Amino acid sequence: MRSIHRSRAMCEWDEFPEGARLMRSLLAAGAPGKLPPFLLLSEPGMSASEQRACSELWIADRLAASRTARDALGLQFNIRKRKKIRVGYLSSDFHDHATSLLLIETIESHDHARFDIRAYSYGLDDGGEMRRRLRNAFDEFRDISSMSDADAAIAIHRDEIDILVDLKGYTKDTRAGVVMLRPAPVQVNYLGYPGTLGAGVCDYIITDRFITPMSSAANYSESFAYMPHSYQPHGRKMEIAAAAARSEVGLPPAGFVFCCFNQAYKFTPAIFDLWRRLLDSVPGSVLWLSASGVAEGNLRNEMRRRGVDAARLIFAPHRSQAEHMSRLQLADLVLDTSPFGAHTTASDALWAGVPIVTWAGETFPSRVAGSLLHAVGLPELIASDFEQYFDIAFALAKDPLRFAALKAKLAAGKFTAPLFDAAAYTTALEQLYEEMWRRRLAGEPCGAISASSF
Repeated sequence: MRSIHRSRAMCEWDEFPEGARLMRSLLAAGAPGKLPPFLLLSEPGMSASEQRACSELWIADRLAASRTARDALGLQFNIRKRKKIRVGYLSSDFHDHATSLLLIETIESHDHARFDIRAYSYGLDDGGEMRRRLRNAFDEFRDISSMSDADAAIAIHRDEIDILVDLKGYTKDTRAGVVMLRPAPVQVNYLGYPGTLGAGVCDYIITDRFITPMSSAANYSESFAYMPHSYQPHGRKMEIAAAAARSEVGLPPAGFVFCCFNQAYKFTPAIFDLWRRLLDSVPGSVLWLSASGVAEGNLRNEMRRRGVDAARLIFAPHRSQAEHMSRLQLADLVLDTSPFGAHTTASDALWAGVPIVTWAGETFPSRVAGSLLHAVGLPELIASDFEQYFDIAFALAKDPLRFAALKAKLAAGKFTAPLFDAAAYTTALEQLYEEMWRRRLAGEPCGAISASSF
């Protein structure tokens, strides 16, 4: 499996179909712990039901072992109503990371008269400004990086956390083993992993009705906790410096700039074929991508094979978030990937005033950009298939008046769109937490819940 992920990350596509066949054979065989769920999220043609099956196979043995370990720890809950609901956020990303960049204004907006908000960090302490902001925003910040899963679970249990919110799922550096020990009476899958964790891990998943309509409930072990607009938080405090000149970031002086700053493992031959068609159809246009080491040479070769000058691929080196947001304003239109689309990169683009065209598929990771577009009032940029995706992008690139009107609509929405209203978002999130805890206090089973609109 590592070889498949490495090939995808390097955009080595000669054996792309073989990877899909291997993954399907492992699913069919039903062998526990063989197929990482995260790998399946970017594989074309995989359904949400297959993603659930993969998650549950991945954890089957570990979940059984965790039940035995939990019994040995003797974790019991003292379920009672108190003045404040105690919420713990568990993550390795409490530093200058995409998750914290999205979440920081929500953490800062929590109502500390009604909620006791705690962090359980097992990641890097980079000593940076984001780490400082996070430490100041939480009521308590605990570093559990040196603890075993069992000791971390004991610490969370002793703190009497009512609702434990896992921000990692099955992404890199996960400590899902802590969550599997069930140290809190209510556990929530939120933000970091765009899919189900499988039965027995979390009770709820924070989502929205576009990403996971009720018709998809069977594909998720968690009950849906619906935010009224988009599940993804953002805010309005991130200031963006004036854009540099195009020449300073390697862009040509003229021509339409298509852009995709998603990681290279999300690219597929099919999406690259579509991007080639757009470059062919819009003379003078370029495609601006994130620098990705070895993948760059492979992507240039893939473009040459498709008959397009590889010089029309421009690679942007890694920069600080502030520098990146400044240069991002020079893009004209973001082209999303599928089936694993843009998440933080999509909201970054929208905050920078750059529209994004996306194709909303069936699965959670394919529908995030569509959720964000609904939350900024631009549903017309959500395509139902690749052909419509191409038609929307092509029309915008060739019609300056239509494109200018769209940009103006997005710019105006920065001050009114729900996506960027962190205070209202937090109020809605707290409504979900209160309903989760009310149900637990009342002994009611988990079920779909919704926060009111704002």
